[in-house]
Amino acid sequence: MRPIRPTCTATRRRSARRRSAPLLSVVGLTAALALTVTACGPTEDGASGTPSAPAAGSAGAAGGTDDGKITIPDELKDKLKERGIDLDKWKNGEWQNWNKDDWLREAEDFVNPIIEDLWNPDRMREAEKPPKQPVDNDISGDNGVTDPTPARVPARAVKAPYHSAAPESGRLLFDTPKGSAACSATVVKDPAHPGKSNLVWTAGHCVHAGAEGGWYRNLTFVPSYNDGARSPASKPTRAELAPYGLWWAKSAHTSDQWIAEGTQTGGNGAPYDFAVMNMQPEVSTGKSLEETVGSALPVEFNAPAVPKIASMQATGYPAAPPFDGERMFQCKDKPGRLSLKAAQPTMYRIGCTMTGGSSGGGWVALGQDGKPALVSNTSIGPISAGWLAGPRFGPEAKAIYDKAGAK
Repeated sequence: MRPIRPTCTATRRRSARRRSAPLLSVVGLTAALALTVTACGPTEDGASGTPSAPAAGSAGAAGGTDDGKITIPDELKDKLKERGIDLDKWKNGEWQNWNKDDWLREAEDFVNPIIEDLWNPDRMREAEKPPKQPVDNDISGDNGVTDPTPARVPARAVKAPYHSAAPESGRLLFDTPKGSAACSATVVKDPAHPGKSNLVWTAGHCVHAGAEGGWYRNLTFVPSYNDGARSPASKPTRAELAPYGLWWAKSAHTSDQWIAEGTQTGGNGAPYDFAVMNMQPEVSTGKSLEETVGSALPVEFNAPAVPKIASMQATGYPAAPPFDGERMFQCKDKPGRLSLKAAQPTMYRIGCTMTGGSSGGGWVALGQDGKPALVSNTSIGPISAGWLAGPRFGPEAKAIYDKAGAK
């Protein structure tokens, strides 16, 4: 059997004191291989960090004011109260309530008020522990097209400052029932707002628990995280870890297939494991995310067939050993094909040694126009860390992208 592991990192949350223990946080494939989703890290049921002030939601976006504070429309507040969500209580700690009956699951139920200063440097670092508990997933009976397992490609450390090499890339921080967690993500263009995009692309398992739960909370993107590649021992400040600010998800969108089929471990839903978020700054500067970082990638929804792609480059912040989640890495390889189920889209696969924490990170290749474009995102990979697989963007991905841009 070929076990599968999610490629995310997690830390466990403890009330009063900050103690983290490794734990798997989201979704996550030849003799004795284990696949894992390359996502995040959780912190027990009382959060470290003190909530203070809020922001937006997915079904109805909140507005902003000149001082950067977020206002919640009364209509949205009323709708949320119908679902039992009081935003005043939410921002004061109610978000830590993960009661299954109260966990917002449906696509339109996303709620993510800004809580200023929740993500302090210590809490950012706590979201870096490696995933555990791989699960078996036998794909030997697959009837689709799967190419031979690619050779291992050692992940290459990106030279600092990261903003010079990959200004669109960063880390995605969020909270799960198990604690704080981290993925990787990419700033992408918004055709509805040329040059002023606030859209960020990541993996579905980095925003929603799939069939086993609902939306994660406190979803925050940090572009060019730890831009100077500083060592954790030097205790970098919040400004050093987040030189371009923190950006909270105002709305989040993932595929219906991921919500219905995705599981905390294993390859279920992986061909549809993608998500798009519309972001807003924790502190407003009057500039969009694209203007702030100076770049955004176009998204290719009809990438060339695998045999015609010379190479793909994956970028992410791997956190499971031997990595620490504090540094950006890349892998470049000619892609092959991986089919989990014959009836579902075939995934891309490349050789790469990145581990948990790299989930959601962007894969870049030349698009139909011959220019670099986002063509996939990291979804799953073996615990042995020899390769990564990502979904091929089709009509389902285009639909959520269009929906995010319309918000």
